Amino acid sequence: MKDVAAEAGVSVMTVSRVVNGDAGVAPPTAARVEAAVRKLGYQRDDVARQLRRTDQLSQTIGLMVDNVADPFMAAVASAAEDVARQRGSMVLIGSSRADVRREQEVIETFTARRVDGLILIPAAGSHRFLRSAQAQGTKIVCVDRAAPGLDADAVVVDNFGAVKEAVHHLIAHGHRRIAYVGDKPEIWTFGERHRGYRAALEAEGIDADPAIVRHGLRSGPDAAQAVTELLSSPEPPTAVLAGNEVLAFGVLAVLPPDIAFLSFDDFALAPRLTPPVTVIAQDPVALATSAAHLLFARIHGDTSPPRTVVMPTELIPRGSGEIPGPHAPHGR
Repeated sequence: MKDVAAEAGVSVMTVSRVVNGDAGVAPPTAARVEAAVRKLGYQRDDVARQLRRTDQLSQTIGLMVDNVADPFMAAVASAAEDVARQRGSMVLIGSSRADVRREQEVIETFTARRVDGLILIPAAGSHRFLRSAQAQGTKIVCVDRAAPGLDADAVVVDNFGAVKEAVHHLIAHGHRRIAYVGDKPEIWTFGERHRGYRAALEAEGIDADPAIVRHGLRSGPDAAQAVTELLSSPEPPTAVLAGNEVLAFGVLAVLPPDIAFLSFDDFALAPRLTPPVTVIAQDPVALATSAAHLLFARIHGDTSPPRTVVMPTELIPRGSGEIPGPHAPHGR
């Protein structure tokens, strides 16, 4: 700033006023300062500025996802970034890879940079470690999943109800042996989805067979291997439900055409496959947009009690979930 002041022939205070957009500087003087800034390549150091003025917002938020390469997570990140940009803020993004220790390390890096708030897709495990950040003023909103041990806003869908409806749909089309493939049940969303699966079977008087349930699957190849093993068992399933679109791709790679299939999460190819894939559709853009607006409301003074916003899902029958099972009504 001293170099810019010397180049423009003004005081350092005048340079400060110009680069911070303060009023009260004559236009010709401001033009000289801006020309000197361009000539010298000066760039304001926002980190140093924030250290000096702790009463101001950093205009930065942190976004913690499971895996930014996951299509659902990528859509969440993009939508949150759009809202932040509209609010004049930048987004720092990190991936936990379902590891709570890695998640904690990344979040501590965010809070050390004095982010104004966090949008969090929580990993499995307690999130009490975030209470100190909340006490220091960092606002937190969870999206897609609730965070055990943390009193914070959350924007989610009814995973339990959506999967319960989907399993009833498969049962109505004559299926009793319905396999479930999902990620770790300790992850809130997958715990709720598996709970909905079991509840639907119980409501129909069908015993939930643990032999056709696979947990802890993180990738398409994991799901493909699990389903291959299930189909080679003495009593194979007649229908498969995948816990998300990543697992759905693996299932579809090995699934015979006579096995019914239903996926949580819609995806671009789903209506174009043969048969088209029946899905539980949720809107990641709406989830992230709602979470981001809620976060900025908190940042700018909303002190109402934490709340949970439940967004809708839609069961979209396209063909794969309607393949008749052995108990289908005659003639279907």
